[in-house]
Amino acid sequence: MLTSLEPEVLKILDDKSQSVEARLGEICELLRSHVNYYDWVGFYFRNGDKEELKLGPYAGAPTDHTIIPFGKGICGQVALSNQNFVVPDVAAQDNYIACSITVKAEIVVPLFVNGENVGQIDIDSNTPDPFTEADERFLEFVNREVAKIL
Repeated sequence: MLTSLEPEVLKILDDKSQSVEARLGEICELLRSHVNYYDWVGFYFRNGDKEELKLGPYAGAPTDHTIIPFGKGICGQVALSNQNFVVPDVAAQDNYIACSITVKAEIVVPLFVNGENVGQIDIDSNTPDPFTEADERFLEFVNREVAKIL
């Protein structure tokens, strides 16, 4: 099911008539509207030379977490580890920043440009433990393609 979205992701990213920001927003909307357990989808990017992430385009409820220090929360940990982080149950995570009481699970996949971690895609789910290896592979694909337009 996830791989069926790949052509649409490529089509959005190839649309050079739109800004990078607009295309990333469209990707977020596509994923949120087509994957029933993707309740919030957003990109965070390194904030210049600072050791923090800044919220980029997203789809879902507004969040207060527009700046996340490296090491804090799931996103901040991925900024340091450079590894995918799948959280089946956010309540079981010590270093979790709650965005909404409805969120049950989270997946964060780092985004690399020329081998450097420049950001990540972050997905919150209101469904307990929904993420599989298929989600990881699909989001890695999305990030590889996004990296080409950054």
